[in-house]
Amino acid sequence: MADRYRPKPALQVMREGNPGKKAIREGVVIPRAVLMEPDWSAVFKSSKSASVEAENARCREMASEEWRRIVPILEVSAGIGEVDHSTVKDLCVCVARIDQCERELSERGLMVTAERGTVKNGAATIAGQYRSQLARYIRELGLSPSARTAITAPQPYDGDDDIWD
Repeated sequence: MADRYRPKPALQVMREGNPGKKAIREGVVIPRAVLMEPDWSAVFKSSKSASVEAENARCREMASEEWRRIVPILEVSAGIGEVDHSTVKDLCVCVARIDQCERELSERGLMVTAERGTVKNGAATIAGQYRSQLARYIRELGLSPSARTAITAPQPYDGDDDIWD
């Protein structure tokens, strides 16, 4: 089911028809781009602490793996452009941080002993916040089955189309 709060792109409305005869709002046309993978060591910096460095190295690996998994799909399905680079990068960071939180929860448990007694592990709260953000990115980029029904794959660029015609 399409998200009723998000309007369809103008080209999609024209392709599928406009039975309600509503005014079609033109959107911004973004040129397609081949996104280059970011330098994950700039996001997950090196640390002098061996345990922190091990976690950051794993985050770099997870983010890189997620990037290589989703960018080829997005290039075909959504026609992503250079302006989408930070959104996709943030999605990969969310995936890496969720993995980090889940590893922390597996090692220390959901409840931890603190100054005031037994309390909920903070990693559980952080993981929940990252999951909320990840769900938004998935919806925005059309990476879930329901989000995919709301978007149409872009037409291959043949070089003859002029947006000003």
